[in-house]
Amino acid sequence: MQQRSAIERIEIVERKVEIMERLPERVTAVELQLVQLRDEMRAEFSATRAKMRAGDEETRRYMRVLHEDVITRISMLERPRRSRRRQIRSRERAR
Repeated sequence: MQQRSAIERIEIVERKVEIMERLPERVTAVELQLVQLRDEMRAEFSATRAKMRAGDEETRRYMRVLHEDVITRISMLERPRRSRRRQIRSRERAR
């Protein structure tokens, strides 16, 4: 195996130290990106929740309209029965 001179070994160590010195900058950059991502995700989730709430309200309004429509239809179906019952009762009373 080839022996390296002390100068070569020192140069290798210096390059490694330079690389390691840049690490805090890179870590800081990644940290900033994570903070930005977190903020963007929070905003998007809030917007999504707001849209879901609006959709829920719209669905509730539509369900109320349908419910009222069904109640009206049921009452309209019961009216002829009530009037027939009244006619039958009045005939029975007349006898």
